[in-house]
Amino acid sequence: MYLEKSPKTWSAICIALYLVGIAYLGADTIPDEIGLWLGLSALFLVVLLPCLAVPISKAVYQRIRIDGGTLRVGRERIPLAEVDPASVQAALQGAVPTPMERYATSTAAIDAPAPGLRAAERGGPRLVGGGWAVPMGMDSVTISTRQGELLLIATRNRTAFLTALANGTAGRGNS
Repeated sequence: MYLEKSPKTWSAICIALYLVGIAYLGADTIPDEIGLWLGLSALFLVVLLPCLAVPISKAVYQRIRIDGGTLRVGRERIPLAEVDPASVQAALQGAVPTPMERYATSTAAIDAPAPGLRAAERGGPRLVGGGWAVPMGMDSVTISTRQGELLLIATRNRTAFLTALANGTAGRGNS
C-alpha cells in the first residue's frame, strides 16, 4: 500500500569515489607493490564505512511500510487499528514545517535523554523505529494511538506518508 524508499545517491557517490581511488592507486602499484595496495585499500575502506553509516542507519531504523493492516517503521510494527485516525487527519492538515524548522527539530532531539526511557519520562512522543533521534534532513510526524501514546515518526515524504496512513486507518472505526 505504501513503501518509503531511501535514496541511494550518497552511498553510490561514496562507493564510486572509493572504487576510483583504489583503481587509481592500483594502476601504479600492482603488481610490484600489491601488499601496499591492499593495505591502502583497507585503510580507505575504514574511512568509507562512516560515510555509509548514516544511510544504512536510515534504511534500518526509518524505513516505512504500510501494508496488510500494519504500519512498519524500522523494527517496530504497529497495527493500523491502534492508530488514532483523528491524529492522522490533524497531522495531515497541519502546516508543513520549513527546512529550518526540520533542522531545529533534528538538533533538539540530539539533546534528548536516552531512548530507553519511557515517553512520559522523556516528556514527549516516543520515536518509533528504534533510532536515537530524527535524522537530519528528514521530517517528523507526531500521531497518537487510541490509548493516547504519542508516536514520533521520521519520514522523507510527509504528505504521501500521512495520506497513505489516513487511507489505511479510514474505516477502522473509532472506539
